[in-house]
Formats: sequence, C-alpha cells, structure tokens
Amino acid sequence: MRRWAAPAAFLLAVTIAVLLVRAGLGGSGSSSTRNSPPPPPPSTTGSTTPTPAPKRHYVIRSGDTFGSIALAQHTTLEKLRALNPGVDPTALYVGQRIRVP
Repeated sequence: MRRWAAPAAFLLAVTIAVLLVRAGLGGSGSSSTRNSPPPPPPSTTGSTTPTPAPKRHYVIRSGDTFGSIALAQHTTLEKLRALNPGVDPTALYVGQRIRVP
C-alpha cells in the first residue's frame, strides 16, 4: 500500500492543479458558451443591406488579349477596361490577374 500512496498523491495533486488552472483561465474543455451572450435575433424589420457582388478574377494565359478575354467572358472591352483601370491592355503578362464581371 505504501508503494502506491506517493504516486497516487502526486497524481491527485497534479489533477487538482490542472483543474484550478483551467478554472482560472475560464476553459472548461468544451466551447465556453456558458457565459457568452445569446446571438441577436434575426432582423424582421425588412431592411436589406445590399451585398456586394463577388469579385471574379481571370488569370492571363499565353496569347490572351483583352479582346479574347472579353469574348470568352461574354462581356465588352469597355467593361473590362472599367474594371481594370490600372492595367495596360497592350502589356498583359502570363499569370497576371484581372477582374472580370
């Protein structure tokens, strides 16, 4: 019995220390939803905020031009130029990303 008393006391002391530290840090082993406020209820006032359209990009490949990209993306050159004001259509390079509608 004496042989097991010291290791059992040590394990008990370590377990108590771990529990005290976790309690002090606020961790309980699972998500701490106990003290968090409830989520706000969904809005029923009818106010809608417009969500922005997702930004789509096209990666330039060898031989691409603004004209061929516009054709493939079913859009116009003017729209491509408007979406990419800082891009020189005559100096495209492979791997460059441009915005497309």
